[in-house]
Amino acid sequence: MTILVIGATGRVGRHVVEQLVARDAKVRVLTRDASKANFPIDVEVVQGEILDLASLRNAFKGIRTLFLLNAVTGDEFTQAIITLNIAREAGVERVVYLSVIHADRFVNVPHFAVKSGAEQMLKQMEFSATILRPSYFIDNEVMIKDVVLDHGVYPMPIGGRGVAMVDARDIAEVAAIELVRRDQAPGKLPVETINLVGPDTLTGDGVAAIWTEVLGRPIVYGGDDPSGFEQNMATLMPTWTAYEMRLMAERYVSDGMIPEDGDVDRLVKILGRPLHSYRETAASLATRN
Repeated sequence: MTILVIGATGRVGRHVVEQLVARDAKVRVLTRDASKANFPIDVEVVQGEILDLASLRNAFKGIRTLFLLNAVTGDEFTQAIITLNIAREAGVERVVYLSVIHADRFVNVPHFAVKSGAEQMLKQMEFSATILRPSYFIDNEVMIKDVVLDHGVYPMPIGGRGVAMVDARDIAEVAAIELVRRDQAPGKLPVETINLVGPDTLTGDGVAAIWTEVLGRPIVYGGDDPSGFEQNMATLMPTWTAYEMRLMAERYVSDGMIPEDGDVDRLVKILGRPLHSYRETAASLATRN
């Protein structure tokens, strides 16, 4: 049977497709623009989008297992619920869903609340689902590397409680392992939730210290002011998105994104290797133009 990947063109989704192909899985992706998909030749590409129900239904033909990653958009919840309903309509019950860590606690942050709702749907409709709950993506640091390199400031207000940042490659490989496991299972498996975290729980000052060591010159932490962060983000994205980022940053500062006991060991066991570290990404970004 074929595994359908929705959300295949982003930082995580592309890695999921690569990991599935490496495991000899039969893969189909749904994308708005097939000409820009640029996937391996063995990957089947279906052009369409979630809210175009004809193309969505077409994408589900012959599918047994679904990977669902919804982008953070104003209609994210509608997209998630529609997709899961069409999946059920098509007879698909095996799902790996990309949620977010603390989705059930950070309910004032819109995309956390959305993912919490989708998690509840997966459980109440009795899907055979793995719910993946990643922490803050290390890969997000691409957006702020110029501030670090050019101004000597680490600008993300992540606070002092600690954020266990996770690499997109680790997220994707766990997702692929779970997709294959569920797809090949002889019967329905119970719902399982996996926190996806990095090997280190980092504070703002701790991240600045890593950059200082990597660059060999002082980098300072910009502080815990989410309002200033919102103002900066509003120059790069819609104001509602910038406000949502502020709400998330406020929860970084007040609560952190802290793993549960055993999360790191569990991931190392699943992957059979160490997790990618923040320092590794910082060193890589420091060498790029």
